[in-house]
Amino acid sequence: MRARDLPAAARRVRAMGARETAQRAAARLYRATGAAALDFPLLPGDVADPGSAARAVAAAPPAGRPLTIGWLCVPPGPHSGGHTTMFRMVRALEAAGHRCVLYLYDRHGGDVRQRAAVVRAGWPDVRAEIRDVADGVHGVDACVATSWQTAHVLARRGTDPMRRLYFVQDVEPYFYPHGAQRALAEDSYRLGLRVLALGEMVAGHLRADLGVEVDVVPFGCDTEVYRPLPPTTRSGVVLYAKPDVARRGYDLARLALPAFHARHPDQEIHVYGDPARDLGVPATRHGGLDPEALNALYHRTLAGLALSFTNISLVAEEMLAAGTVPVVNDSADARADLPNPHVLWAAPTPAAVAGALSAAVGHPDPAGRAAAVQASVAGRTWAEAQARLVALVEGQVRGAPSAPSGAAPGGRAAGS
Repeated sequence: MRARDLPAAARRVRAMGARETAQRAAARLYRATGAAALDFPLLPGDVADPGSAARAVAAAPPAGRPLTIGWLCVPPGPHSGGHTTMFRMVRALEAAGHRCVLYLYDRHGGDVRQRAAVVRAGWPDVRAEIRDVADGVHGVDACVATSWQTAHVLARRGTDPMRRLYFVQDVEPYFYPHGAQRALAEDSYRLGLRVLALGEMVAGHLRADLGVEVDVVPFGCDTEVYRPLPPTTRSGVVLYAKPDVARRGYDLARLALPAFHARHPDQEIHVYGDPARDLGVPATRHGGLDPEALNALYHRTLAGLALSFTNISLVAEEMLAAGTVPVVNDSADARADLPNPHVLWAAPTPAAVAGALSAAVGHPDPAGRAAAVQASVAGRTWAEAQARLVALVEGQVRGAPSAPSGAAPGGRAAGS
């Protein structure tokens, strides 16, 4: 920079502030170094083509022999919701007498021992052996992909005779703008893997939009962890912050909370999850919370934001189980798996979301409402979903007929 340009640069820094100046510098460096390439979630050799995906299928194993089921996933972070749901299904297969093997796919080549330590610490009741998928997928009766990336990896690397399944928790093409990654995510449903869809929203879109045949695993709710605690005085609202995950609606929350705070400055705003540096309102930041601590936080609050622009977040029904009223952006997709009368549905605008939070904190009988909210999900568990998945996996591997596609035992359950 030339000396004569320094005064103008100093004025810009004063106008923008130190934080925005640092952000702009980081953004320029990000673009200049081509760091965006790191966001592509597959190695080039792991991109599968529907016409050349692995297809060899093993013969049905002897009746009565326990199965060995592989699960192919990206390495989890602590408290990852999608991995938690996956591990519930792993535990169900293990409880049914089967053996599971967890294959980790890290396109950046991380240390599988460190990744395994995260699994053991976060999900200690999972007994599955943990392997690096770089060593191959061998010795399993079936392998289950758990994301669009791992569906491609399974179609490329799972060349031994086996059944290939795909546990789909969301319509992942919706995570991306129109472009290559969206197209590759759509292709993940064309690779010959049998799709086990979590909930009616996912199943409906895969059938209607892509013509995919699916089996449905219903939603559940962890009411063993998210459960009533001794009565306490409730106040304030809570936000699960995921600023870097667009589908979780952080920008909508960030725009709505100042309007809510202006109306209710006495109501504390709690934030947990990822760092939320730009809320523009006073907030109590809790960072990452384990489920027990989160249940306790929910019991202190009147309402919470459970925003999601794809499949409904598990957070919504977990809030219900703790007596906290979830405010959810209104859409047919969200309602497909959350038919609960205590949800406050809001149009996806800052004013509407702020208004729903205001209505929640202004309820005349908070204690009575909390009890009714908790009662609305009493007895809900993941047992039905686990039983359904076990039956589907066993049926696919053993060649036994399963229930008609989309028919969950006992009808559709309320989702989370």
